[in-house]
Amino acid sequence: MSARSLRREALNLPNAITLTRIALIPVFLWFTYYESRVDSFIAAVLYAVTGATDFLDGWVARRKNLVTVIGKFLDPLADKLIVMAALVMLVHLGRVAAWVCIVVLAREFIVTGLRTIAMSEGIVIAAGQEGKHKTAFQVAGITFLLLHYTYPIDALVFSFDLDANRVGTWLIYISLFFSVWSAVSYFANFIRAVYRREGEAQASEDVRPNRRTSRG
Repeated sequence: MSARSLRREALNLPNAITLTRIALIPVFLWFTYYESRVDSFIAAVLYAVTGATDFLDGWVARRKNLVTVIGKFLDPLADKLIVMAALVMLVHLGRVAAWVCIVVLAREFIVTGLRTIAMSEGIVIAAGQEGKHKTAFQVAGITFLLLHYTYPIDALVFSFDLDANRVGTWLIYISLFFSVWSAVSYFANFIRAVYRREGEAQASEDVRPNRRTSRG
């Protein structure tokens, strides 16, 4: 691939969206670190934007037929960098327990490793619905944890104080449930796919001698 075509692929619309999402990471981390009520709100909005546009780069790539090798690498990398950066900062600020970050990291390492092995073996394992639930609750949970403060809600028929940190904590715990569930499900599907493939190969080997014997 020439340098020119590589540059063109790297800067096409889907990859430009992905790179923009990555570029926003230090921005929302800066607002999170120098925390105040206003800065926390800005950080939460920026994170919500990076999380909500998770599907956008992939959708544009498929719609415009701009799927590239670079994009296949950058898109999942951006997702993991955004989540990990936010969680590490939240642990540093004492807004989330360290074990939560460890569980999320472990899950990502396990699933990424299994996907790498599956691809090397030519095995395709479809993502389950629980993974989508994990992502949705994770984005919402981290957004509320970045908001952090208590916000008075004054609606037409009721009013209350919204404790953003508490809401975010519960949402993160729910996302952890789906994280573990999706990892277990992916591992089980991986094992089934591997042994089914080996069983089919063994059955094929068992049939071949029988055919030669019948011809003889």
